[in-house]
Amino acid sequence: MSFRVVIPARYASTRLPGKPLRTIAGRPMIEHVHARATLSGASEVIVATDDERIAAACRGFGADVALTDPAHPSGTDRLAEVARTRRWPGDAIVVNVQGDEPLIPPKVVAQVAALLAAHPGAAIATLATPIRSVEELKDPNVVKVVVSAEGRALYFSRAPIPWQRDAAARGDAGPARHALAQRHIGIYAYRVAALLALAALPPSPLEEAERLEQLRALEHGLAIVLATALEVPGPGVDTEADLTTVELALGAR
Repeated sequence: MSFRVVIPARYASTRLPGKPLRTIAGRPMIEHVHARATLSGASEVIVATDDERIAAACRGFGADVALTDPAHPSGTDRLAEVARTRRWPGDAIVVNVQGDEPLIPPKVVAQVAALLAAHPGAAIATLATPIRSVEELKDPNVVKVVVSAEGRALYFSRAPIPWQRDAAARGDAGPARHALAQRHIGIYAYRVAALLALAALPPSPLEEAERLEQLRALEHGLAIVLATALEVPGPGVDTEADLTTVELALGAR
C-alpha cells in the first residue's frame, strides 16, 4: 500500500503565533511532526505552508515544502491545493497530519492510510479512542463520534453522544454513563478525488453549527470509515503550557 502525507502548517495561530516554529527539545515543532510522519512509511511527506519562515525552516532540515495560498480557511484546502498542483491521481491516498501534533505515533499515520485502502467504498478514514470518563464525555473540546455496525461514522459532535438516557436519569457517573462513547482523533486519510470534491463544497449547516469540518463530508454523502487507534496520540500544542507538556513527554522517551 502506498500513501502520502501532507502536514498543513500556518504561521498565524490565534493562541500561539508562529506555532510550527516554536522550539521543543531543541528543534522546531514542525520538525518533530515531520520526523514522525516520515517514520510512518509514507512515500512522500510534504509540509504545506503559507509562510516563507516556516518553509525556510523546513527546507533547513530537508523537508519537501509546498507554499500554498494564505487565504485557505482550513488544512483540508491546503491539502487539496497540493494534490491539484502535483497532479496526484484520484485514487491516491493522502493523510492529513496536523502540524501541531509532535507526538503523533507513526503507526497511527500508517493505520489510517491502511484503513482507507481496505475500504474501497469509503472516501475518508479516521480514528477514535474510547472515552474514559464522564468529564471527558461532557467536555465540548473533546469531539465525540458515533459509529455504525459497519464501522462508518454516523455523526460527530462536541455534545455528549451517544446519550445514555437511563444512566443519566439515575445520576450515574460510572462507566455506564460513557459506555459506547468514542473520542475522535483528528487525523484523516483521503482519496484524492474525495479530497478535491470536499474542498470544492461550501461550508455546510451542521459544520458551521458544531464547528467541525468533517460534518461537511457526512452532509454531502461522503462515507467516513473509522477504527480504534492502535495507539493514543500524545497531546497536541495549542498553548504555552502544551509546549511544556510535550517537551516533558519527549524528554521521557
